[in-house]
Amino acid sequence: MSPQYEPPLPTRRRFLQRAALLPCAAVAGLPWATASAALAPIQHPGGAFLKPALNAFSFGELLNAHLKDASQGIDLFAFCDFCAQHDIDAVDLTGYFFPGYPQAPEDGFLYRIKRHAHDLGLAISGTGVRNDFATADRKVRAAGVQLAKQWIEVAAKLGAPTLRLFAGPQPPFKDWPEASGNAPRAEVEGWMAEALREGADHGKKFGVIVAVQNHGDFLSTGEEHLRLLQRVDHEWCGAMVDTGSYRTPDPYADIAMMAPYAVNWQIKETLFGKADAPRTDFKKLVAIIRQGGYRGYLPIETLAMGRRNYDPFVEVAKVLAEMRAALAATAPACNESKNQ
Repeated sequence: MSPQYEPPLPTRRRFLQRAALLPCAAVAGLPWATASAALAPIQHPGGAFLKPALNAFSFGELLNAHLKDASQGIDLFAFCDFCAQHDIDAVDLTGYFFPGYPQAPEDGFLYRIKRHAHDLGLAISGTGVRNDFATADRKVRAAGVQLAKQWIEVAAKLGAPTLRLFAGPQPPFKDWPEASGNAPRAEVEGWMAEALREGADHGKKFGVIVAVQNHGDFLSTGEEHLRLLQRVDHEWCGAMVDTGSYRTPDPYADIAMMAPYAVNWQIKETLFGKADAPRTDFKKLVAIIRQGGYRGYLPIETLAMGRRNYDPFVEVAKVLAEMRAALAATAPACNESKNQ
């Protein structure tokens, strides 16, 4: 049995109380959140337009099993088939599940999966890699930049508009102070910004946006997420908003803060990525995303979260139904998609 969930301590109570009283556009305009020209809130003429998508990590165990033994699990082609069978609009094809990762797949494979998705009526909304820009080891950070550049070119070949990157850290480190050798936060943020800026420069050449996910303890609040993007200060770098990874008393306030800067999403079942954490209020979440004006795909990412009976075929269908119900309940007069 997993330990009982304990919510984060309310260390940011005054900010959250204030943010809860303001519309998300106003939150984005708070004095400490003044954006540079490169980080201005994304303009969305026509208002919000939302379409369900699915992140391949939801089927991570089965995809990894297939990579080890082709007779086991499923591959990315079967993952796309599942999405088509459930009328999902797009797929986020995580890099880990391509043959040979972290090396770039052969072009022939990329074009086969791209054609397969097209034949199924699926867009490819993004891909992503594992990197660590929190480490004090310059060689590891440099390797992460090179990995990002390599997979930016993969994304371009797939027709994927975004590449998801982490700020850090990654195993074997348990948190960013350990990874950085207890360097000051501002210094570590500088390492991250430099690496992300170099990646975004490469992304600009290939038409791929670097999407920085609030994954791990360095980006545990909306304020931290936004501050890092401000420091990167690049028009080809934006936010991937992970709805299950803001460790604050009211993650919805953090999500509202970041929605105007989102270039992609990971929509989680629970607010803190734990089985015993509060389940996501999809109607509230979708209403916040609409208020931020986002236009694009909303990739669901379900997780095992220690559940022995986790079945992605069942869980994804359940979460997808919740998402569609929320989209329908919050939709404007005109329909956005056949999926609502």
